[in-house]
Amino acid sequence: MVGKAKADDRAKESAKAGCAASMPMARDPAAAVAEEYEAARRKGTREAFELFIARHSDDPLAEQARAELKRLSR
Repeated sequence: MVGKAKADDRAKESAKAGCAASMPMARDPAAAVAEEYEAARRKGTREAFELFIARHSDDPLAEQARAELKRLSR
């Protein structure tokens, strides 16, 4: 009976480890913002930069987006 209990415990631990191993790592938020900025830059429209600024106004890349907007308005 003790052997069965230990086997059950090992199976439960193995199942927990399998679930944890299959979950993806958390994504770096800064990388996601940088990708979004690059997408706006590739699009190159006022709307794309305005949307980026609206979503990430406090991010340092927002300054670059503002500069792009000024460049577009010339």
